Amino acid sequence: MASSKQSRGGLGRGLSALMADVNPTEPEKDAAGANGRGMIHVPIEKIQPNPDQPRRTFDKGDLDELAASIREKGVLQPLIVRVNPDKSKGYEIIAGERRWRASQLAQLHELPVIVRDYSNDEVLEIAIIENIQRADLNPVEEATGYRQLMDRFGHTQEKLAEGLSKSRSHIANLLRLLNLPEDVLELLRSGKISAGHARALITTDNASELARRVVTQGLSVRETERLAKSPKTEKPQRKAVSKTKDADTRGLEQDLSANLKMKVTIDHKNSDGTGQLVIQYKDMNELDELCRIISSNF
Repeated sequence: MASSKQSRGGLGRGLSALMADVNPTEPEKDAAGANGRGMIHVPIEKIQPNPDQPRRTFDKGDLDELAASIREKGVLQPLIVRVNPDKSKGYEIIAGERRWRASQLAQLHELPVIVRDYSNDEVLEIAIIENIQRADLNPVEEATGYRQLMDRFGHTQEKLAEGLSKSRSHIANLLRLLNLPEDVLELLRSGKISAGHARALITTDNASELARRVVTQGLSVRETERLAKSPKTEKPQRKAVSKTKDADTRGLEQDLSANLKMKVTIDHKNSDGTGQLVIQYKDMNELDELCRIISSNF
């Protein structure tokens, strides 16, 4: 019985092969491609869009601009299609719907295509990859595309980075944005806040409130980062000042601070004997050293 991994069509062929079809660079050399079928010219009325295409809107201005270029230079990059699975004749677009739409505006009668024999899963995977490469893509749409490729097709961040020529940190940072509340993501989609603003809000407990302040006050990314680190600076006196610590507690703080070479604060409650110990580190090197010290005692 085939494994679940094998049933995910795109994984069998690999991201690099799928990327080659999203952006074919030398179609003339592809004449011996999949199933021996290379580039051909097909009447435009025999080409249909993919009904499961994740991109639903196409900017009219961009289409008009592309149509003008096609009238002057023609379609420079062939569409990738497959034989339409729902009809005995005709083709379904795998990659290149924007070119197909613009070609209709340019009143072309036929289009260059490369025919591929792809499964439904592979068609969807290519559609997501093509969508990620849009020039007008906002960070939420891009992050959602990466998440779909990971959840549906089992790709890791490392494989996505390698196959899509992105850095792993770029993909990881975008995926973290999806942890924000929906109202903050909507501000990001609409361009009212930037990805930099959004990243600064990820670790806060009141991201929605802070995002509204960013918009209304026109805060910069740097100002947003400072706000996120101390979101309650406007009410510093809300908590009562603690009582003076006894000499033993202060001495223990000093001993621990000297040994760890980091600031240590002890908040001890005499009423029930509970409390907390806080160790402050300045950078990742100090954090690594602290983890090493703690781990060595287990």
